[in-house]
Amino acid sequence: MAIGIFGGSFDPVHPEHVRLVEAAANQLHLREVFVVPSYLAPHKRGGAHASAEDRLELCRIAFRRLPFVTVSDTEIAAQGTSFSYLTCRAFAERFPDEARYFLVGADMLEDFFTWKNPQQIVKDVTIAACGRGEEGTEALAPRFLQAFGVPFVRVEFTGGSLSSTEARVQLAFGREPALDGEVLAYIRRRGLYVCPQIPPALALEKPKRREHSYRVALMAARRAHGLGIPEEKAILAAGLHDCAKYVPADSPLLNGFVPPAGVPEPVLHQFTGAYLAEHAFGVRDGEVLDAIRYHTSGREDMTALEALVYLADLLEPGREFPGIGPLREAFWRDIWECLYRSLRDQVAYLRADGKPVYPLTERAYAWSKIKFEKENV
Repeated sequence: MAIGIFGGSFDPVHPEHVRLVEAAANQLHLREVFVVPSYLAPHKRGGAHASAEDRLELCRIAFRRLPFVTVSDTEIAAQGTSFSYLTCRAFAERFPDEARYFLVGADMLEDFFTWKNPQQIVKDVTIAACGRGEEGTEALAPRFLQAFGVPFVRVEFTGGSLSSTEARVQLAFGREPALDGEVLAYIRRRGLYVCPQIPPALALEKPKRREHSYRVALMAARRAHGLGIPEEKAILAAGLHDCAKYVPADSPLLNGFVPPAGVPEPVLHQFTGAYLAEHAFGVRDGEVLDAIRYHTSGREDMTALEALVYLADLLEPGREFPGIGPLREAFWRDIWECLYRSLRDQVAYLRADGKPVYPLTERAYAWSKIKFEKENV
């Protein structure tokens, strides 16, 4: 007999989680799978976006049709940081005579080496890496075996590409993510994952620009965690960054706005956008406002959030220009390297074309060059 343990933030739970559990139960012949929402995941610096109680209830709803699944409040009841080694130890003590599999997505297998006490985990459970085909798992097999002295097992499952991050961005944009209908209904009733400023701001944009803003927000949200940036700030700044793109200067929405001197027309909307974000949509977070205010020009001493929105706007999947591929690679590797190289290329392009370089961009480039060179001596 064997059991499975599937932990995670489930923020929110989505159909891929359910499909993964079904595949693991079938292929590993599990008599029971325990779905264990975390109270506070170690890798989530800002905590979950929905409360522990809401995420627990969402899991109960999502897995209601699988009779072999038990949604466990083990980590939530313990509170504090939810370390998997403690959870696995608890299940090993509870089920000492059964085979125990700890289910992880293929994308988390690489992170497993950095978890707290992974050696203890592999003593108490067998890691079951669930993914599509061999991609993302087989390449790690030798490293895993060398590090821990035991192999992981691979579980194949076929599903879509929806992630919890993507679902949160879609909900913030007022969209309908491909969630279980009752899960989505609960989220709507509880007002989870909403960003009230974004839908009215998008109403000022043309349809293609809305799609651009969505792609920027999704790219920014996916990178925010690695930079220590709260995801909500990244989504809000990205969602509103182009809100003034089509608002004429004589619009009542801009009453009281005074443009900085010498702003070229292509750059003006970053300043009007920050004004609208504050005065029309009630954004009071200075970091968010500055990320909107400098998303086109950049500036010296940019914060991580400003750099993130600037680069996501430049590099989102809908953009295409010579050299974008290496810049996208740098975006995921080192955002400051990416910022320096993108500003360098922009300044070089403008100069080669005989066009003036906006002073903020000139200073941003000079600052980013010094920062990059200092950190790469």
